[in-house]
Amino acid sequence: MSVNERKRGRPPEGDDKLSAEAIIAAAQEQMLQHGQKLSIRGLARTLDVDPMAIYHYFANKNALLEAVAVNIMEGIYTPDGTQPWEGELEKLSMSYLALLRDHPGLLETLLSMLSSGLKHAEVFSARFDVAVAPLDLDPDTQRAALDLLVDYLHGFALALHTATDDDTIDIRGMQKPFALYIRALRGAASD
Repeated sequence: MSVNERKRGRPPEGDDKLSAEAIIAAAQEQMLQHGQKLSIRGLARTLDVDPMAIYHYFANKNALLEAVAVNIMEGIYTPDGTQPWEGELEKLSMSYLALLRDHPGLLETLLSMLSSGLKHAEVFSARFDVAVAPLDLDPDTQRAALDLLVDYLHGFALALHTATDDDTIDIRGMQKPFALYIRALRGAASD
């Protein structure tokens, strides 16, 4: 079907071909698996719909980017609060780094959306809160600890993405600095 043959705008009633989930999946594939920036026109071609049909499900491109980011972020480790907090926080951090490593372009997409609603950040933040709950940190200290960890993980992920074949940067390389971070959190909890 050519672009001219497609019905413009709202998808036809009863057309199960297009849904928010299908759009998110196709956008995720386009953006992350192929290392491409999101293009509504390219996405529409992939889905064989008019580009305006996508806007029936998402108010704008940023809303779609946020939905894709949340969908991907849901795949990170979820602490359950039954294990020691140090191990839970390390698993969460390693999981997030692995996600950023395995999805080229995700870090740049997340950082470019700093002015949006940040629902994707809420996923990590909520899981961080569960992991560090046993420390009973005051809200300002907990927020500073979250910001420091996220900034470190983003910097480490950027180093992973820019490493050449000769570099030996590996996710496990974050363990020594992470141990220092854990000691600082212990100290903050005892203050």
